[in-house]
Amino acid sequence: MKYSLLILCLLFPIGMAAQQKTQPDANKFAVIIDGAGGEPAYAKQFEQWTTELQTALSSRYNFGDRQLTVLPHATAEDVKRTFSQLKSQLQPNNVLFVFLIGHGSFDGKEAKFNLVGPDLSAGDYNALLAALPTTRIVVFNMASASGEFVKSLSAKGRIVITATRSGQESNATRFAGYFIAALNATDADTDQDGHVSVLEAFVYANRLTADFYTRAGRLATEHALLEDNGDGVGHEKAEAGEGLLARATYLDSLSVDEAAANATSAKLLKERTRLEGEIEQLIGRKSNLPEAEYEATLERLFIELAKVNRSIKQAGT
Repeated sequence: MKYSLLILCLLFPIGMAAQQKTQPDANKFAVIIDGAGGEPAYAKQFEQWTTELQTALSSRYNFGDRQLTVLPHATAEDVKRTFSQLKSQLQPNNVLFVFLIGHGSFDGKEAKFNLVGPDLSAGDYNALLAALPTTRIVVFNMASASGEFVKSLSAKGRIVITATRSGQESNATRFAGYFIAALNATDADTDQDGHVSVLEAFVYANRLTADFYTRAGRLATEHALLEDNGDGVGHEKAEAGEGLLARATYLDSLSVDEAAANATSAKLLKERTRLEGEIEQLIGRKSNLPEAEYEATLERLFIELAKVNRSIKQAGT
């Protein structure tokens, strides 16, 4: 899509709103799954990343203790039990973030994320996600061989990010560490709207990962993918219709309840939620719409969303 100068100006306003300490966002849930480490060095690294990610989500991104579940050295039963609990916790409008930290495997037919004991396959995770009451799900599989999860997990309303582009990229990955760095970076908010989107975090982490291999003079053994339009095909950057939903999904978005005391802020946040939902629905209907109509409608929605985000920033939320 070719965005007009107006869209670019609205999506990338000058200045950044200061982040404020708020109450936990009851609309957001997250599960961090720390898989089998194998060798002690990997086990230690995965534990460190899990702790750092938990700290970032709770201290910087407003995930409350009741909404953030951490499964260290997870087993298949741990994972199944957690998702069973989520079925009764989640509401249709909630957003669920799932983070997989560890090793993965691919035997040419089936991709798995390595757990302590029996592993769960990409198909198993898809079944667990499909049983939840919300379709607003973001999965970060930051393990080796994770690229094979894209096809299995792709669905309307979901964002799937993997550390590798295929099951053949089976070496231990570094993407998780650089993703956490993106969450803690002051310059990850590239459009300067005061909030970090899933797309911004992906792009930032992807760049740092590529820089690592370049500086080391090594051939890159991992290439992260993003899939968010439901076509089952991941991309290394926002292109060919990918990245639009990820751009409109925020890791640190605020809930309407938190701004209830401020009528203006509450109205703006409700409007942002409505627009994000319309963008999600439009992307899901892309194949049924004429290209010109799809692009014109998407352009209008992004202009409206950019205006709302600017107003939210100016209101100090």
